[in-house]
Amino acid sequence: MDTNSIAFKNAKLVEAEGIELIQFNIFEKFQDSVIHCFTTRKGGVSTGECSSLNFSFKRNDLYENVIENYRKLSYALNISMENMVLSDQVHSNKVRVVTGADCGKGLLKESDIIGVDALVTNEKNVALVTIHADCVPIFFYDPVKKAIGLAHSGWRGTVENIAAETVDKLIDAYGSMPKDIIAAIGPSICSSCFEVGDEVKEKFEEKIKWSGKYCAKINGKWHIDLKGIIFEALLNKGIPENNIFNSGICTMCNKHMFFSHRGEKGKTGSMAAVIKLRR
Repeated sequence: MDTNSIAFKNAKLVEAEGIELIQFNIFEKFQDSVIHCFTTRKGGVSTGECSSLNFSFKRNDLYENVIENYRKLSYALNISMENMVLSDQVHSNKVRVVTGADCGKGLLKESDIIGVDALVTNEKNVALVTIHADCVPIFFYDPVKKAIGLAHSGWRGTVENIAAETVDKLIDAYGSMPKDIIAAIGPSICSSCFEVGDEVKEKFEEKIKWSGKYCAKINGKWHIDLKGIIFEALLNKGIPENNIFNSGICTMCNKHMFFSHRGEKGKTGSMAAVIKLRR
């Protein structure tokens, strides 16, 4: 495996069934109870701009290629495709509780999970899946209440604090206590690459009063640290600092390994974040 010198601090790159996946050490001691990964772009069957491990049906890719990529991921993780659940991801802060009745939605059958960007469950046969190409994946696991969550946090979702909304849903649905929750912030665009105008910076200032410390103006453009804002938002919900892992890996800086919507001007594929309870 050629990592091209990416610093996988507190994370590891693994190869399974010919595809490359990233797993976070913060979940390692719970590996008998939970399985998770964030995919790279390597090891799939898609071609052209989606080469090669694309998981989005909304990209310039053949349906059968995307399905085959899911099949390869299914084999690699030993998770049935029939047990995977996807949302439509509209850059909202809406969180949906899902159960076994939702398995296959968004992948193998029609879905009523609409307007949703985060999923939570406490059922072991339900694999949560979100799709990313610069937006931030946030993984959640409560080892006490045996519940999991997964959020897709683009800049709009970050402004609307989807991280905190997901924690609240774990609390409301399963009685989770923030001190017990483990969270991982996966590979996504870094502040150096996330360049925006005044209007985006103003939205952050309006919605998240303390976000200014994560914004810097360089050559007339604002650069915003989405992962840093999410980390602090999780702290503010009561999750202990030692329970939060920030990958620090930028998808746009590492286009050889990850799809990047910005870095490839929209002509790209998407990675998948997956989490599932084993027991």
